[in-house]
Amino acid sequence: MYLQKLLYKVLLFSLIIIGAISCVKDVDLDQTDEISLQPKMQVDLLIFDVDEVDFIDPETTALRTVIKDTVRLEFLDDSYIQDDLDKVEFSFKYSNTFPQDFNTTIYLLSENDRTQRKIDLTVKGGSSTSPEITEIIDFVDTAEIDMIKRSIKMVVEVAVVPNTEPFVGELKFQSKGLFYFVF
Repeated sequence: MYLQKLLYKVLLFSLIIIGAISCVKDVDLDQTDEISLQPKMQVDLLIFDVDEVDFIDPETTALRTVIKDTVRLEFLDDSYIQDDLDKVEFSFKYSNTFPQDFNTTIYLLSENDRTQRKIDLTVKGGSSTSPEITEIIDFVDTAEIDMIKRSIKMVVEVAVVPNTEPFVGELKFQSKGLFYFVF
């Protein structure tokens, strides 16, 4: 019994030593500077759902043809964004059941409201049974990334294109950003 325990301990010790030596045999520690981590982070930016009531001025009860929503993107001011952001892929999606078209503009603004990036698009009219879906991807590469780093607000402006159809429906908006980093 004693001999079995001794043999077991010697065998276990030998396996540990062989494993430790083989794990570091071909490691070149000078290559650590060449390691590049490139994580991605997806963030919901602004989501809204408006109907005809949201276009009524509460004071005059008149139809407003333009409405807008603003969100502060505080995370864009964080040090990891400022230091390591490499590129961004924005995705914007509208679902429209109004029979009217909408002209929309998405602004990325600096702290002092200077436009850093502007995206214009038209959302075609739809119906309650067949919503019109409009999607766009806006890719910001490394050469243009400083515009995003200078941004802190996103404004979405929606303007109705009037027609003779009744103004009834719903407009949904979703926006996301896929942020690419290099550390």
